[in-house]
Amino acid sequence: DADRERLRQACEATLRHGPQDPPEAAARADARFHLAIAEASHNLVLLQTMRGFFDLLQLSVKQSRQRMYFVPSVFAQLTEQHQAVMDAIMAGDADGARKAMMLHLEFVHTTIKRFDEDQARQARITRLPG
Repeated sequence: DADRERLRQACEATLRHGPQDPPEAAARADARFHLAIAEASHNLVLLQTMRGFFDLLQLSVKQSRQRMYFVPSVFAQLTEQHQAVMDAIMAGDADGARKAMMLHLEFVHTTIKRFDEDQARQARITRLPG
């Protein structure tokens, strides 16, 4: 019950943040949600790994949020994904939670990759002789 309450609070904190909020606060809430999941797993290896990489995770989330959260459709999908992960965990659906988290991580990876490719394309266009 204590794990579920911490997860619920951590998830709600991520859902309260939007593009209008400082990226640092939103990133902190997002990273804490992911850490709360690791804590609730009671998997010591996962927990130590997450705690060891927490600062890096928070920085990565901050950088991702600065790019992704200003695109309304992307923001909406990330919000839905966090909620799906949370719902599956709360329902005790380990397979559903795993699938929801994998979809979330793949979406973040693909979106950031697409943004990087778009940025590189724009940089090439601006270098073309006029």
